[in-house]
Amino acid sequence: MLSRLGALLQEAVGAREPSIDLLEAFVEHWKGITNYYIESTDENTPAKKTDIPWRLKQMLDILVYEEKQQAAAGETGPCLEYLLQHKILETLCTLGKAEYPPGMRQQVLQFFSKVLAQVQHPLLHYLNVHRPVQKLLRLGGTVPGSLTEKEEVQFTTVLCSKIQQDPALLTYILEGKKTIGRKASREATASLREAASVRDKDRPHSKAPDSGTCGAWASNTQLPAETQEPDGAIGESSLITTLIGLCKSKKGRVALKARENLLLLVSVASQAAATYLVQSSPCCPAIVEHLCQLYQSLPSSLDPADIAALEGISWRLPSAPSDEASFPGKEALAAFLGWFDYCDHLITEAHTVVSDALAKAVAEKLFVEILQPQLLHVSEQSVLTSTALLTVMLRQLRSPALLREAVAFLLGMDQQPAAPEDSPRTLCAHLIRHCDHLSDEISIATLRLFEELLQKPHEQIVRSLILCYLEGRPYVARGSPEPESYEDTLDLEEDPYFTDSFLDSGFQPSAKPPPAPATNPDGKTAVTEIVNSFLCLVPEEAKTSAFLEETGYDTYVHDAYGLFQECSSRVTPWGWPLAPPPLDPHEPEQPFFEGPFLQMLFDRMSRILEQPYSLNLQVTSVLSRLALFPHPLIHEYLLDPYTNLAPGCRSLFSVLVRVIGDLMQRIQRVPQFPGKLLLVRRQLMGQVPGEQLDHQTFLQGVVVLEEFCKELAAIAFVKFPPHSPHLHLSKPREGHV
Repeated sequence: MLSRLGALLQEAVGAREPSIDLLEAFVEHWKGITNYYIESTDENTPAKKTDIPWRLKQMLDILVYEEKQQAAAGETGPCLEYLLQHKILETLCTLGKAEYPPGMRQQVLQFFSKVLAQVQHPLLHYLNVHRPVQKLLRLGGTVPGSLTEKEEVQFTTVLCSKIQQDPALLTYILEGKKTIGRKASREATASLREAASVRDKDRPHSKAPDSGTCGAWASNTQLPAETQEPDGAIGESSLITTLIGLCKSKKGRVALKARENLLLLVSVASQAAATYLVQSSPCCPAIVEHLCQLYQSLPSSLDPADIAALEGISWRLPSAPSDEASFPGKEALAAFLGWFDYCDHLITEAHTVVSDALAKAVAEKLFVEILQPQLLHVSEQSVLTSTALLTVMLRQLRSPALLREAVAFLLGMDQQPAAPEDSPRTLCAHLIRHCDHLSDEISIATLRLFEELLQKPHEQIVRSLILCYLEGRPYVARGSPEPESYEDTLDLEEDPYFTDSFLDSGFQPSAKPPPAPATNPDGKTAVTEIVNSFLCLVPEEAKTSAFLEETGYDTYVHDAYGLFQECSSRVTPWGWPLAPPPLDPHEPEQPFFEGPFLQMLFDRMSRILEQPYSLNLQVTSVLSRLALFPHPLIHEYLLDPYTNLAPGCRSLFSVLVRVIGDLMQRIQRVPQFPGKLLLVRRQLMGQVPGEQLDHQTFLQGVVVLEEFCKELAAIAFVKFPPHSPHLHLSKPREGHV
């Protein structure tokens, strides 16, 4: 079409200068549009049924063709000069605002988009271009379901692409009705204007207009003026508010394209432009405000189980899949999680300046101002719902900047280890107390939160919850010789559960541990000894997996290997040591406190025979996550039964030993214990219908205890495999590997 127009124009003008006829044709088409408003009397005829769209198309083709004929790149032709001098875009913007004839706004948006996209000469620096662009932006994006949403998003696509190519354009496009205060904008705009002046020096100047138009032309090239407003006043940014409005569109393609455009805008490469975007526009507040609105629109009756089960919500596909698993509030929940995922993606892709500012805004407005009061509320429903929502947000979170803010929110900024007598002043302390709440539902939900937190790639999580209490190995006895036997290590003869009468009662451990642990040349306990210690811990009378022909330990090894590889790759950048530091036997012993988190887990573990099955599963799941960490102190404290504990200290293994002692005493009070235990296990596996039994909580706890010991043995095995190339595992005989 464009080449045919050029051929016709050349044929029509003959030997005359084509630029003169191009200008005449351009002016003629513009007059045709203005004459329509003078001559037309029908106000109901749609714009697309008039000759306005055709004339706008001809004007566009002339501008593009004229530019191609320019000998020197960067020069403006007569038609482009006419468009600028006569403020044609201003007039079109006014006609679009009036929406006369009906549908005119759609035609104007299309014309603006095509002119800015197809004309290569930089236009947005001219006052008579960026001012009508700002006005046109303000006409849309605020009313959901607008008839011009498609054209609006195309228009913003062109603008964001231009800004991506030339970040200096931000200072022209982001000014709205009220421009930013001088003090707030001076530093950001100075760098942008400097960049613009450098670019203008490198670009060939356009043809000089005649003397009669010098004044008008000078006004076209001036930079946006800053209004005299109080210092620090942040003005309206029409491009961003338009994009945010379009992101809320019910039309999936429009909303997706608007989000992609906003992503393009925040990922601008220029430091000065990113600073301008943060300091001089409502970009971050507008994005976070929508996030908070979506959160506050969630129904209070949301079931925490439904929240935890909803997965796969992406900002590219924010709508939850419509299936049988629907529940009240699902659409609102999917909308919130979709926008949260989008915020997380924005923070990941944005310039560092924008990323940090947006992450801080999310933390301040959503985490601190909204979520924290709900987490600390006296209402159990409020605590349950907010904890479940925070857990699923953590699961979706990927950006390092937002993760850093989330960790600071949950664990606090104080890195000093807490003392046993400290009262819960921080949010973290309150959450740890929630793990040992009177409400089992709150305990389970909060334990899930911590389990999710432990899977995030941030070293401060592990350090704050565990490592800061283990550093220096204060749990190891100093100045005492190694114990001669395994029993000496555990002080079983002093434990009330391991009395002579108890050991003579007929219930013996499945196998006595070896009198002395085997060690590797590096002094570490051999992994086979550790594995055997956990597999031998539960007495044969309390084991049921063998009756179901299960090779549970082998299955746990396979699962633990994958989880350990994943955990190891996550912590590799942290540079953890390979071995614990040596102890000075002359150094005085320091009082040891395992920290509130491990204290809570050990207390919960000591009550495994009294707690509901679902709670036990969650407690053991968190402990397994901790045991997977490849830090020598964590391994020594949680997985090495032969660690010579300091007086008064307890470890995970010592807690399990005392649970086994309690178990062996309680077994005597349960009639037909082996049969009932096997039935409960089959119920838990879904092999037989569930029916209420006496001592059911106790029996379920025994099953969990057996499986947990196998899981710990598997984790120890995959973390520190034997030195031999392969360890062939057969079915354990008498409790041994």
